[in-house]
Amino acid sequence: MDHWYHGLQTRRTRFNHPIEQNPGQRSKPIESLLLEDLSLLIDLHKDGERQGPGGDDETRLAIALSGLGARSQLQVADIGCGTGASTLVLAKALDARITAVDVLPEFLQRLDAAARREKFGARIKTQVASMEALPFAAQSLDAVWSEGAVYNMGFASGIRAWRRFLKPGGILAVSELTWLTQQRPQALEAHWNAQYPEVGTAAEKMALLERSGFSPVGYFVLPPRCWLENYYRPLQARFADFLSRNQNLPAAAAIVAAEEQEVALFERYREYFGYGYYVAKRAGD
Repeated sequence: MDHWYHGLQTRRTRFNHPIEQNPGQRSKPIESLLLEDLSLLIDLHKDGERQGPGGDDETRLAIALSGLGARSQLQVADIGCGTGASTLVLAKALDARITAVDVLPEFLQRLDAAARREKFGARIKTQVASMEALPFAAQSLDAVWSEGAVYNMGFASGIRAWRRFLKPGGILAVSELTWLTQQRPQALEAHWNAQYPEVGTAAEKMALLERSGFSPVGYFVLPPRCWLENYYRPLQARFADFLSRNQNLPAAAAIVAAEEQEVALFERYREYFGYGYYVAKRAGD
């Protein structure tokens, strides 16, 4: 669940506009700044149970909607799994071998340790890979799971690229940034249209799924506790130690400030946006 990566995307947007750069950092190449940010973001998030909004109950609800629980010997991929909160729920709920994919080995190392503790080492395989270059054969998977991560490719590109890995009738389950109302405050709309132009309503996402060779089978919205209690509050609790071990570097402080701004944005506008959880079946074969 790579919602955390939005922090780097936000920083990249700012660095691409020199008028907004910190004057004291202008002598550094942008690439160096981004690498420094990435290292710091990994440090902040690698000890978290989650790297984005979500919940075990919500993963179980998506599993129930998918109908996968009645099947056996499944092959499942969890894309952008982070430290593996959703992966572990899938392993507990399904008769499946799960390939958990993330681009960052630091996150997968924590998942490997958790899988061993839970006696899932034989059923969970971790794979360092980009979601744009996945190591799966065509029509080899019964399900593709991705909580809070598909936006890194973009919803449209992600679902179209991943469809080919699914067997006919295979399940796609993704959570995605979604407008919850038809009308939104202008400031909020401007923010998300700048950060993620593919933000849309559930109706728009469902229509895109259908145009992309899927038949929707279920949808629900993550409740606020998936953002606050499960993600933001534990993240905020790590800020002090994060700043201390990074000697209160300006880049570390800027990351904390950006995260706090994101929390404030959700707390103020949560009735207008959230994560929609989309469960769909490969169709049209």
